[in-house]
Amino acid sequence: MIVKQIKLSSQAKERLSRLKGKTGIKNWNVLCRWAFCYSLSENTIPTDVNINSDSNVEMSWYTFAGEYSDIYDALMKAWCLCCGLTIDEETLSKYFKLHLERGIAYLSGTNFIKSIDDLLDLAIEEK
Repeated sequence: MIVKQIKLSSQAKERLSRLKGKTGIKNWNVLCRWAFCYSLSENTIPTDVNINSDSNVEMSWYTFAGEYSDIYDALMKAWCLCCGLTIDEETLSKYFKLHLERGIAYLSGTNFIKSIDDLLDLAIEEK
């Protein structure tokens, strides 16, 4: 388990709300999974910024990851190792949160996401 609780910034909450409306996906955790994976697929390290976790959107690691928690955990560890980072708790937690926030910003910042089909197209698009 990378983190026990995940609390999003107000900005991320607003962005997710717009994505919920566009895609019809009703659960925060599902959109957060998409955002996290999309950010991991980028070939850059997220900018190290202070994340102000000031929204009322909060979920446990198990709500975020569900039955696939081991997979999300392994993905985060593999990403850190590929980037030459340690896989201690602090590093994993930090970069998980940075990836989550960046992924939400990327998905909401593109005018490409107008429906759930657009999310699916992202998943099958080759980089």
